[in-house]
Amino acid sequence: MTNFALREQLPYRPCVGIVLFNDKGKVFAGKRLPQDKHFAKYIWQLPQGGIDKGEVAAEAALRELYEETNVKSVEIIEKTKEPLFYDLPDDLLGIGLKGKYRGQRQDWFALRFVGDEDEINVKRPANGQHRAEFSAWAWKELSEMPDLIVPFKRKVYQDLLKAFAHIGPKEAA
Repeated sequence: MTNFALREQLPYRPCVGIVLFNDKGKVFAGKRLPQDKHFAKYIWQLPQGGIDKGEVAAEAALRELYEETNVKSVEIIEKTKEPLFYDLPDDLLGIGLKGKYRGQRQDWFALRFVGDEDEINVKRPANGQHRAEFSAWAWKELSEMPDLIVPFKRKVYQDLLKAFAHIGPKEAA
């Protein structure tokens, strides 16, 4: 089967992504554990993950954030108006995403972190109930993220920059 035929046959995986802002307007970025050649240079990404059967996107976003970072202390700011999509590159088609998907359809959420940074634990996320996906984390400018993500996800991150650029530092009460 040609890559084109396989791509057309495979669906998009329903997912969520999280842009977690701190009170200074910076975003949480996780340093991915080494996985394959596509992640050798581009190792930083925003939390993301699949939507479980029967789960709504906002619930999935909160669950995925907790499973990847241990963070529960958040407020939802907003959601992208439309889902964002990316396609796997040809050499990962039929391999990446367990070979079942052509890419991802992602509902992205902007969240505000309202807890103490001690809550963040990427090495033992979900209180040890979930395998680590990140080896480290940092607060970064949202504008930096498109250059730090693997090229096949770059357009999604550029769209996130446009969608959430207006979100800045938390205003003092």
